[in-house]
Amino acid sequence: MNELSSSPDLPLTAEQILGLLPHRYPFLLIDRFEELEVDQRAVALKNVTFNEPQFQGHFPGHPIMPGVLLIEAMAQAAAGLVAVTVGDAASGQLVYFMTIDNARFRKPVTPGDQVRIHVDKERQRGPVWRFKGKCMVDGVVAAEANFSAMIVDK
Repeated sequence: MNELSSSPDLPLTAEQILGLLPHRYPFLLIDRFEELEVDQRAVALKNVTFNEPQFQGHFPGHPIMPGVLLIEAMAQAAAGLVAVTVGDAASGQLVYFMTIDNARFRKPVTPGDQVRIHVDKERQRGPVWRFKGKCMVDGVVAAEANFSAMIVDK
């Protein structure tokens, strides 16, 4: 078990997040973990800025964060929760999407927004984990989905 899985000090630093997730710029969508209950839930933060590459083409003159990236942010928050929960056993492994169900996009996310990404573990069976996630902006649900992921060797 690594030091994070026993009692993570929050918020996690950028270096700790880079140690948990394999993603890098421009695809790393988690800036900070604000809450983390090992094997239960996490709340991560994404600061949306105008200089992100997706805003060049989605939609010019009216930039909106693509819904698929909000789903990916939920998955990255869940992957961080899995990595902290399994500790050193996560070394040499990745967390892959398996399913996305009941995805709903309720409010546009635009540059300047702070997205709080809430993920709750619903269950785990072997290497398969099931989550419920939502992205919140100013206390309002912007996107939500149920999804599952599997831990696999690199």
